[in-house]
Amino acid sequence: MIAWLLDPFTFDFMLRALAVVVATGVASALLSCWIVHMGWSLMGDAVSHAVLPGVVIASIAGLPFAVGALAAALVAVVLIGGLREAGDVREDTAMGIVFTGLFSLGLVLITLFPSGQDLQGILFGNVLGIGDADLVQVLVVVAVVVTALLVLRRDLVLVAFDHRHARSLGLPVRALIGVLLVSLAAATVAGVQAVGVILVVATLVVPGATAQLLVDTMRGMAVVAVAVALVSGIGGLYLGYHLDLPPGPVIVLLQCLLFVAAQLGAPRRGLLARLRRPRRVDSLVP
Repeated sequence: MIAWLLDPFTFDFMLRALAVVVATGVASALLSCWIVHMGWSLMGDAVSHAVLPGVVIASIAGLPFAVGALAAALVAVVLIGGLREAGDVREDTAMGIVFTGLFSLGLVLITLFPSGQDLQGILFGNVLGIGDADLVQVLVVVAVVVTALLVLRRDLVLVAFDHRHARSLGLPVRALIGVLLVSLAAATVAGVQAVGVILVVATLVVPGATAQLLVDTMRGMAVVAVAVALVSGIGGLYLGYHLDLPPGPVIVLLQCLLFVAAQLGAPRRGLLARLRRPRRVDSLVP
């Protein structure tokens, strides 16, 4: 058993993968609490798909991965906001248009400039192939995201629960929402390294959704969401190594299994608890 636990981390590439999974897991899990509470799941989906052309352009230009991905994510956020502010397009429609358009652009660029493009790694992640430079990029991005969320947590929680009250208190609501959107873009960039463009949205949604079933406070959600991310991330690395499976999809699958377990067994909100709860019988007035 000890050998089973220690063998994977005798390799440098597994140690780098562990660092990336832990760092991105913490950042994505913290952010997922706000994403789930504010109903931004589709926004996460839009931004995660929109980073693809930025990744390809950065590779073609010889720029760091994170630079192109973050630029594309911010462009997606601005485009979605612009279409929404125009007034004639619903927000969900704007997201659908932007993320499908940018994702398609990325696929076209990969076809036009195929050299050096690992489509499989971009779409589904290549955490075992993380180099030292990539690791530094991820850690810097994650540090910025986590610091912003922790420093501004009180104001961000108030905006999430009641933005009108936050505005009446004089808080810069628009700027705080901008911080969340930029954090979403940055966390997406970091997560793409671990699980890829297609699956990164799960890491931005599932931990928070699981935590919401189990606890009622934002602080409690943050603790549970981070625990879900770390258990699934480390477990995914172990299973991927020993069963010769791609770690990214295994990590997301474990997160989904934890969500299903919470959905069934949560003490108050779980399906089993609701089935055991006695039904209320209203008295009939003749």
